Amino acid sequence: MEYDFKRDLIWLISRPWIFVPRFIQIVGAISLLLARLIFQGSSNDAKTQKNLAKFLLKTLIGLGPCFIKVGQALSTRPDLIRKDWLEELTNLQDNLPAFPHDKALEIIKDELGRSADELFEDFPSAPIASASLGQVYKARLNKKYWVAVKVQRPNLIFNIRRDIVIIKILGVFSAPILPLNLGFGLGEIIDEFGRSLFEEVDYIKEANNAEKFSKLFHDNKSVTIPKVEKHLSSIKVLTTSWIDGTKLKDRNELINNNLNPSYIIRTGVISGIQQLLEFGYFHADPHPGNMFALKGSHGDLGNIAYVDFGMMDSISEEDRLTLTGAIVHLINNDFDLVAKDFQTLGFLNQEQDLTPLIPVLKEVLGSALGKDVSSFNFKEITNKFSELMFDYPFRVPARFALIIRAVISQEGLALRLDPDFKIIDLAYPYVAKRLLTSDTNEMLNILLDVIFDQNGNIRVERVENLLNVLTQDSTTPAKELIPVAGAGLKLLTSRRGTLIRRNLLMSIIKDERIDTKDMKQLIKLFRKTFNPIKMASGLIKQNNTQVA
Repeated sequence: MEYDFKRDLIWLISRPWIFVPRFIQIVGAISLLLARLIFQGSSNDAKTQKNLAKFLLKTLIGLGPCFIKVGQALSTRPDLIRKDWLEELTNLQDNLPAFPHDKALEIIKDELGRSADELFEDFPSAPIASASLGQVYKARLNKKYWVAVKVQRPNLIFNIRRDIVIIKILGVFSAPILPLNLGFGLGEIIDEFGRSLFEEVDYIKEANNAEKFSKLFHDNKSVTIPKVEKHLSSIKVLTTSWIDGTKLKDRNELINNNLNPSYIIRTGVISGIQQLLEFGYFHADPHPGNMFALKGSHGDLGNIAYVDFGMMDSISEEDRLTLTGAIVHLINNDFDLVAKDFQTLGFLNQEQDLTPLIPVLKEVLGSALGKDVSSFNFKEITNKFSELMFDYPFRVPARFALIIRAVISQEGLALRLDPDFKIIDLAYPYVAKRLLTSDTNEMLNILLDVIFDQNGNIRVERVENLLNVLTQDSTTPAKELIPVAGAGLKLLTSRRGTLIRRNLLMSIIKDERIDTKDMKQLIKLFRKTFNPIKMASGLIKQNNTQVA
């Protein structure tokens, strides 16, 4: 049940009757697909594009689970894939051909020890959805309690084991001629993909993942996680409470169900950022089939539910802090520090001379960022880095493969519902709030980098920027600022605030003279931002809105 390329390579090569026919089938199917894409991909004829999309879908389904997973990732990118292709690829999420119902009943009995009719009060005669690795039944456990029963496809381990080896062989040999120069990192990325797939087919692990994820969002009323019924779950069968919601596939469908797409996007993206930068444990496959919009809202946050916890991953504390710092450095145009962040994260070699790369990063990231935070998007960034990888030593660390997939899928999902959405427009306010309210030494060091320059001067404009982004889209700014004010006072008067107090004092003493200009500007900013009358009226307005 664990991924091991060397073991599986030996296993497959020693069985040429399995390896050779499958290798020929995959190469033939991909070659035929590429030929059609080359000759018909640029056609303006709608019928031709529709047929091409259907052929792409048919090819991916025919090649099996590993290739369906690739198609699912593409189905979340409306900025990469034509709209008519996208409509076809969304069928890969939960509208795949089902395997025989009798086989599903047999697997349930083998795994759980009793037949479905004995275990459930009501078990349907057909699945309600069929995905890449299994199919889902809506069953009734007792009275009004409905559950989702996911049953794994037959021979799944064998198929994944065989195909991942062939995919890696093809990937490593074709890497030098691919349009995107991934270099030696491509093999590692395929290994990461293989490891995640092997974990995804173990439903006991998925059950544990769901319970862990549920604990992280226990106090978040906007995020729902289904309850696992462990006594009805095994390696190949997973039973959870049924989620009754609207899939995040279409903006109009949400509106028709009286759901606010903007609120739903906001909750989805904020919860995704929280997973990466706060929890360090994240859902790596947030495509529309795995997320539902639920009725109700909390302020400007909609209610969402996550399902399918097979593809999960962790990010280390060190990487989380570096990513947080990188976002701050990027917004503040500190591209020398951004370069160091890339080096720390492994996108650049530790011995790499960063001097010639700083202007490159400024050109790529600075132009993508533009004049304000909201103009930034990952699509533009990935496109430009694709070009740079030929000439500069950037690479994608294997441990970031699923992180990048999760972020890009999240952005793609949001773009389906709002074409003008910018993910960092929500990411930066979240990071700003963490900086201003966190009590860890690591976050304090990042905050000091923001507030003070190398000469110890107060960067009032950056403090103002931090405070502004907290309230830029908020209808209740007082609600955002009061926790910040409390946390700031607590920090300044604590032992941990010694560094800030000392730096503030040193900013006044310059060249053996007293200079209070920066301090006066800072005090003026705080008076304006945390004006008691303004904050009190804001709270009253907020309470009146809630009562209404």
